[in-house]
Amino acid sequence: MMDFIAKVAPMLLDGAWITLKITFISVSLAALLALPMSILRIQSSRVYRWPVKLFISFFRGTPLIAQLFLLYYGSGQFRPWLMDMGLWTFFRDPVNCAMLVFTLNSLAYQTEILRGAIQSVDAGEIEAAKSMGMHNSLLYKHIVLPLAYRIAFPALGNECILMLKGGAVASVITVMDLMGQTRRAFSQTFDISTYFLAAAMYLIIATLFVMAWRQAERYLYRHQIQRTPGAKSVTAAAT
Repeated sequence: MMDFIAKVAPMLLDGAWITLKITFISVSLAALLALPMSILRIQSSRVYRWPVKLFISFFRGTPLIAQLFLLYYGSGQFRPWLMDMGLWTFFRDPVNCAMLVFTLNSLAYQTEILRGAIQSVDAGEIEAAKSMGMHNSLLYKHIVLPLAYRIAFPALGNECILMLKGGAVASVITVMDLMGQTRRAFSQTFDISTYFLAAAMYLIIATLFVMAWRQAERYLYRHQIQRTPGAKSVTAAAT
């Protein structure tokens, strides 16, 4: 058993690094774009709201693997135009295609999470800020967004975990992430333990992330945690 682990573990660790890199870059880029997208989503004008709504509906309503196939294999149909624009070197790389699809998919979910959080901010606090003469930019910067991100924080953590696990589909377009390396190792050893080892690695990564996210959540909600004996943290109460 130890010989098997010594043979397979380096391959899986290499794949785990690719998985973490793709997940981190995709979720981070989506987080940067989610804020302006969520603000457009709640605008009263249909010119701004409907394009964002259609984008969200497509990426939330279709399977992630279908989106991946559509971009990776579909981009080949436009190879001459992509080459003319200097973009073919990007789209021919499966890792780049995976990161782009995962970014867009996560963006759709994060936009809806933030949209709901922004609309959940207490109207009384907004009215109080307006009564003091605070204009919209300051209102969003100092009142709406800090409260919205606190509301959205647990759901954003769940989205990161889902993207980490859902990203395993990248292996179907030859990305050598954790699942891709697992399939490669299994094709060489035909030992089902390879998949158990990969599952354990996914579990360890997810558990460490959850622990770190909960620590950040406790810090973010520290003013709401009751200091009485037997009181639960906000995270524990939510779970």
